[in-house]
Amino acid sequence: MELPPLLRQGVDAALAGTGLSALGRAAGTLSARYRAEVRDGRFHLSDDLAARAYLATRLPATYAAVRAAMAAVAEVRPDFAPENLLDLGSGPGTAFWAAMDCWPGLGRALLVEGSPPIRAWGERLAREAPVPSEWRSGNVAKPLADLPPHDLVTLAYVLDELAEGERGPLVDRLWGLTRDTLLVVEPGTPAGWERILAARDRLIAAGAFLLAPCPHAAACPLVRPDWCHFSRRVARSRLHRQAKGGEVPWEDEKFIYLAASRRLGARPSARVIAPPRAGSGQVRLKLCRDDGRAEERLFTKREGDVFRQARRAGWGDAL
Repeated sequence: MELPPLLRQGVDAALAGTGLSALGRAAGTLSARYRAEVRDGRFHLSDDLAARAYLATRLPATYAAVRAAMAAVAEVRPDFAPENLLDLGSGPGTAFWAAMDCWPGLGRALLVEGSPPIRAWGERLAREAPVPSEWRSGNVAKPLADLPPHDLVTLAYVLDELAEGERGPLVDRLWGLTRDTLLVVEPGTPAGWERILAARDRLIAAGAFLLAPCPHAAACPLVRPDWCHFSRRVARSRLHRQAKGGEVPWEDEKFIYLAASRRLGARPSARVIAPPRAGSGQVRLKLCRDDGRAEERLFTKREGDVFRQARRAGWGDAL
């Protein structure tokens, strides 16, 4: 998956003239902070160079994850056509660009971001977008005044930056601002999965309908050391590879997400929750089923159409 052309052009312009060695050091520092989930009271994107490093090395991956999660929502709610978006912890506008790509009828967006450097770049990039946007400064961990309900509310790669006691109240506030669908995306780590599970419990208790990835509202059947997550392959630009010191022209972004709605969606019978394992005339899928169970299922040619559907299924697909 690649960035939309307008966004890619904006990022390329933002990075023009940036020293490669400085960008590489900033990217390394940024990556270390994200991996360690550092919470020291400072923004990860605390200065302009860190913001540019994010545009070069993290934006393509987070865009791919958010866009894939939105595609899952669109699959089970083909009737959903949000007219407006509220995104908290917007970064450079990742969810905004993904939503425009997924739902071309989107009419406007309100984006809230606390880091001045990345918010400034987000606003600059958004000037070229076909949908108008309003940007606000705000600490998403605190109640924010004058935020009206929106059709689509998103929170992407934010819960991992908050203290444990701040996450639940934020999810509650976001659900209160959700007119139709709330989408939360987190890194695809065991800790990210557990944060999603905690949000899932709160939203079910609040009466939300789960759209994806879960095909049921029962307790998650997975137990550590197993965990639920998905993956998207992301094309790396030449500058991306240089900033990360890598040669491979792609990387795999692991992520986990939760989409909850005030309206029911089409519930699949199962979702593929691990990479398929194919052999001659057969494929083995690890499935989360609509009855609340997880299982590995072997499909063979003798099952005809069922086998052909399973053979085409990828990690994260609904059956």
